[in-house]
Amino acid sequence: MISAIEKEIVSLLEKGDKKAITLLYENYADSLYGVIKKVISDDDTAQDVLQESFIKIWRYAKKYDSSKAKLFTWLYRIAYNTAIDKIRSFKNKKDKEVQIETSSVYKITSNELNQDVLDIKKHLKTLDEKYQIVINALFFEGMTQQEASDELSIPLGTIKSRLKIGLRELKKIYNP
Repeated sequence: MISAIEKEIVSLLEKGDKKAITLLYENYADSLYGVIKKVISDDDTAQDVLQESFIKIWRYAKKYDSSKAKLFTWLYRIAYNTAIDKIRSFKNKKDKEVQIETSSVYKITSNELNQDVLDIKKHLKTLDEKYQIVINALFFEGMTQQEASDELSIPLGTIKSRLKIGLRELKKIYNP
């Protein structure tokens, strides 16, 4: 049997009334937090997932169908799935992190360095200043193209063009 508060919440959800989210939070936040804590042990992350869950609940409120599931079951599924998604995103992020121990970046010997390009800064100075600035920002200061665009107040398309032209000019020096 559906309680009066649940009927009111469902009615407010169907209308898109923002009071529904307040009532949902007051009546279900603790239970949903408990569901999330069974999946995620970290309190801060669990709180974040709870907030994400309520955002999803509000976003999908008009899709709730009381003939298919009880309100709590629907809320439970959203909270549980959001917690699982968070765990997966942490796992994917961890899998993509560079593992220094297995990286060969720090194991380069001087024999493996291309001696012909060690004078790149000298050759870079032969280019027009506009190309030097872009190449220096991207390669020697480690900026992304967007960061260079923001930092140098140059449109992103211009950054890309100057990089392409600058690299083409350097290629002429190294592969005449």
